[in-house]
Amino acid sequence: MKEGLTLVGLCAFLSGPVLSQNTGTLKGKVSLAGQAEPIHGATIMVTPLGRHTETGDDGSYELSGLPPGSYTVNAHLHSFTDEAKAVTISAGEIAEVNFELQITVLRQQITVTASGREQTVFEAFQTVASLESVDLVKQSHTSLGEVLENQPGVAKRSFGPGSSRPVIRGFDGDRVLVMQDGMSTGTLSSQSGDHGESIDPLTLERLEVVKGPATLLYGSNALGGVVNAVTGHHMSHQHPHQGVRGYAAGVAGSANAQGGGGGGFEAGQGPWMIWGSGSGQRTGDYETPEGVVEDSRTRLANATAGFGWYGDRGFVDASYRYEDGRYGVPFAGEFEAGGGEGEDHADVSLDFNRHNARFSGGLLSLNNALAALRLALNYSDWQHRELEGEEVGTTFSNKQVAYRVTFEQAPTRHFSGSFGIQGAHRDYKTVGAEALTPPVNQNNFAAFALEEVGVERWRLQFGGRVEHNAYSPVGLPGRGFTGFSGGAGIQTPLWKGGAFVANYTHAFRSPALEELYNYGPHIGNLTFEIGNPDLEGERSNGVDLALRHQSRRVRAELNFFYYDISNFVFLSPTGEVEDGLRVAAYSQANSRFTGTEAGFEAGLHEMIWLNLGLDYVNAELKASGEPLPRIPPLRGRAGLEFRRGSFSVKPEVLMASAQDRIYSTETRTPGYAVVNVEASYTLVRQHTAHIFGFSLFNLGNRLYRNHLSFIKDLAPEIGRGVRLTYTLRFF
Repeated sequence: MKEGLTLVGLCAFLSGPVLSQNTGTLKGKVSLAGQAEPIHGATIMVTPLGRHTETGDDGSYELSGLPPGSYTVNAHLHSFTDEAKAVTISAGEIAEVNFELQITVLRQQITVTASGREQTVFEAFQTVASLESVDLVKQSHTSLGEVLENQPGVAKRSFGPGSSRPVIRGFDGDRVLVMQDGMSTGTLSSQSGDHGESIDPLTLERLEVVKGPATLLYGSNALGGVVNAVTGHHMSHQHPHQGVRGYAAGVAGSANAQGGGGGGFEAGQGPWMIWGSGSGQRTGDYETPEGVVEDSRTRLANATAGFGWYGDRGFVDASYRYEDGRYGVPFAGEFEAGGGEGEDHADVSLDFNRHNARFSGGLLSLNNALAALRLALNYSDWQHRELEGEEVGTTFSNKQVAYRVTFEQAPTRHFSGSFGIQGAHRDYKTVGAEALTPPVNQNNFAAFALEEVGVERWRLQFGGRVEHNAYSPVGLPGRGFTGFSGGAGIQTPLWKGGAFVANYTHAFRSPALEELYNYGPHIGNLTFEIGNPDLEGERSNGVDLALRHQSRRVRAELNFFYYDISNFVFLSPTGEVEDGLRVAAYSQANSRFTGTEAGFEAGLHEMIWLNLGLDYVNAELKASGEPLPRIPPLRGRAGLEFRRGSFSVKPEVLMASAQDRIYSTETRTPGYAVVNVEASYTLVRQHTAHIFGFSLFNLGNRLYRNHLSFIKDLAPEIGRGVRLTYTLRFF
C-alpha cells in the first residue's frame, strides 16, 4: 500500500499546472560547410525539451511554442555530421540559429531509450552508448552480441556467432532486456546460451545501450540494462516526412564467407506516410588460427511494411514485420550425445521465425498540463525448432501481447516528465527432448512515473515503478511477485562542457520462468538444470557515478558503479552428473557487482584523433567471496584516427587481461591483444550520401578466446579477415 501511495503521489505531482504559458519561436537554416548548399532532411532537436523538426528543401526550419529558457539546439544529419549550439528562448520573441555541417570525428550521439524521449547522450542521467546506421553497417554481423561486444561495458555471451547476446556490466540473461522500438522483442534469447536474437543491424536507424538498472521505465528484467533497436518509425519519428527517402546497404567479408544487403524507404504526402524495408545476411563456418569451426554458419532475413497518419493533434501508425533465419550451434551434437569422442554426431542448428505486428497512436497538445498521450500495442509470435541434422528435436513457441500507455507532461522551464502503465500476456510452450518446463502463461502489469526538475545549474530526476508478475504453469502451482523500484539522480555542470552525474536506484526483479520451472538436460547452458519454484524476488540497491566532458575536440567519460543484490539467482552445481552434464540447481544468495568504464576521444591535430577505452567488472557472492560465472575480464582499447577530408583510417588495438577470478565450474581464459584497421570514404551531397567502408580484423591472426562463450575451450574467436561495406542514403 505504501508503495502504491508513493506512485500515486508522483503521478499527482506530474499533472500539476504549467508554470508559464508564454512561449517563443526558434528558426534558422542548415547548410553544408564551405559550400553554402542547403541541407534537406537534417534533424533539429531542442534539448532537454525533446522537441524536434526537420529542414525543408531550402534548408530552413522553425519550431514554435517553446517555453522560455536556455537550451541546446542540435543539428544532425544521419550519422555523418552534427553541430550543437546554445540558445536562449524569450517569451513572444523569435531566436535564429543557423548551422553549417561538416564531416567530423566526434558526433553528437542521440538516445530515446534513457528517458523515453529524444535527448543527447551527454544530457542523459544514465550511461548510454548509441550506434547509428552507418556505424552498424561498417561492423555488420548477424547477431547483436557480435555488434556490441567492443562497446565499453558491453561483452558478448555466445554458443557460436548466431547466438551471441549482449552482456552489460556482467549481467546476462533475464537481467538484460532487448527491445525493438521500446517494446520487448518476444524472443527466447534470454533463456539459454544457444538462443539468439533475430534483429538484423542492417535495418536499424540506431542501436542504443542503457547501462545500469533501467527498471523504472522498462521493467524488472532490465535490472542490468537495456538494448534498444530503433527503426525510427514507432519511437522517435512520430511526425510526417514529405517526399521519398531511404537507404541501401551491402556487406561482404572473408574468414566466414559473409555476404548480405538490405534497403528501405519511406514516402510522405501531407500527413500520410508509408514505409518498407528488407534485408538478408549469411555467413559460412568461420575460420580460426586453429582451423574451421564446423556448424557455425548463420542465415538471417526479414521484411517490414507499415503506414501512418501524423496530424498536428495526434497520430496513428501500424506495421508488420517478419523475420526468418537459421544458425548452427557448434559442438552441441557432441554434448547431446554425452560428449563421446571419435563418434559421428548430427549437427545441431536452430531454425526460427517471428511474426511481429505493431500499432502506435497518440494525442498531442492535450492541455496545459499534458503534452501527449501515447499508446503502443505489440504482438510477437516467436517459433524456433532445434534441429539435429534435419530432424526436429525440440520446438519452442512464445506468443506475447504487450501494451504501453504513457502520459507526457507538458515541458516547462523547470519541469518535464511522464507516467503511465505497461503490461503483457505471454503464452510459452515447448515440445520435445528439451521441453524443460510445462506450458506456462505469464501476466505482467506495472505503473510507473519519471520526473525531471531543473533548478539553476542543477538537474534532478526521480521516479518509481510498481510491477506485478504472475506465472501459471500447467500441472504446477502458480507464483506471483509484486515489487517496487525507485530511484533518484542529480546532474550538475562543473565547467564549460563538463558535468557530474550521480544516481541511486532500488530495483526489483521477479524470478524468470526458466529459473522457477526448468528441469532436465539443458545443452544451451551445458547443465542438467533444476528450477526452484520457491525462489523469491531479487532486490538491488545501486549507485552509479559519472564524470563527463564534451567539446568540439574532446569527449571523455568516467563511470563507476556498485550494485548490492539480495536474493541473487544463480545456477549452483550439486557435484552430480546426469546425462553427461553437470547437475546444477537454481539457488539464491546475496551478491555484489562493482566496476568502472572509461572512454576518451581527443583531437591531437586537426587530422589525428586519439581513442582510448577501458572497462572492468568484479562480481562475487558476498558470503563466500566466490566469483560469479562468466564475468568479463579487464578490457581496454587504444586507437588513432587519421582523417583528411572525407577519408578516414582507424587502426585500433583491443586488449583483455587473463580472467583468473573464476567460478568453480569455469576454466581460466588467457589474455590477448587484437589489432583491427578500419577505413572509410564519405561523399555527402544535398540529397544523397555514399559511404564506402573497409575493415581488416584480427590483423595478426591472433588465437584468442572469449571468456563468456559456453564453448570457449573448444572454439576460439574468428581469425584474420576483411570486410567491405557500402551505404547509400537518399533524402
